[in-house]
Amino acid sequence: MASEIKKIAVFTSGGDSPGMNAGIRSVVRTCAYLKIECVGIYRGYEGMIEGDFKPMDARSVNNIINKGGTILKSARCDEFRTKEGRKKAYEQLKKEGVDAFVVVGGNGSFAGALAFNEEYNFPVMGMPGTIDNDILGSTYTIGFDTAINTVVDAIDKIRDTASSHNRLFFVEVMGRDVGHIALNAGVGAGAEEILIPEQNLGLERLLDSLKRSKKSGKSSSIVIVAEGDRIGKNVFELKEYVEEHLPIYDVRVSVLGHMQRGGNPTCFDRVLASRMGVKAVESLLEGKSNYMVGIRDNKLILTPISEAIKAHTEIDEELLRVSDIMTT
Repeated sequence: MASEIKKIAVFTSGGDSPGMNAGIRSVVRTCAYLKIECVGIYRGYEGMIEGDFKPMDARSVNNIINKGGTILKSARCDEFRTKEGRKKAYEQLKKEGVDAFVVVGGNGSFAGALAFNEEYNFPVMGMPGTIDNDILGSTYTIGFDTAINTVVDAIDKIRDTASSHNRLFFVEVMGRDVGHIALNAGVGAGAEEILIPEQNLGLERLLDSLKRSKKSGKSSSIVIVAEGDRIGKNVFELKEYVEEHLPIYDVRVSVLGHMQRGGNPTCFDRVLASRMGVKAVESLLEGKSNYMVGIRDNKLILTPISEAIKAHTEIDEELLRVSDIMTT
């Protein structure tokens, strides 16, 4: 298999995350180092279907390691979900002379790569790029560290105004299915309560917690809410509920939204993406396929893509316990 691979494609797919450019750079420069041709595919699977390819060499990825987003752009592609769409993509890859590809993305991107491999026996390798940190087979995903640092920085600023006006702030962060961002950033920023999808704390516990905070002398509070929290109300309804039952609070809402996906990647994400890119290319040349590169105990590992997309990662129970102690 190794001798058959002369050209590798790299692309980003799904939601963008800080560090994707560092991953692209790593794949391109590893190919250059190993004397393998490399092409970038613009707009993910959509660009693959349309043949939107661009040759890339070591110099074409200068000065991108520090940039957020992705220079190759990203898009979701419904057509690739069909056999007809994947056939078009395969024809474009063969026309370009591509022998294997590396995809930086999340569960949906990996599911597409798996289907493509099963139909055409085409060598594929995945790198987990998502701020949600929700992919099995890796303790950390590319972009997660940057996202939680962005959230902590925002909460620190919000706390300044919360303290100045004796206000309660509900801060909504991303995390529709998992609460990793909310839990980690909440502990790091010293939030008084953290609401995540993995736990249904209930409205009464929230009220009790806020009452205790007020009674203990706290003049302001920060409550972190993951967008997928199970408490049953969105963040604005939570605001109205608390105002109705605890009128002593002056409540405000701040939705951080897509700012969590932007910004310069942290050193951790740059190094992680660089390590994963090297491992992805070397693994393809060793004849491996249908794997995702992950990290565990600071060691790079390979997890079958079929396993990586089975479920979301579980919340850290120890950190949950720490959170409960810290919000006392």
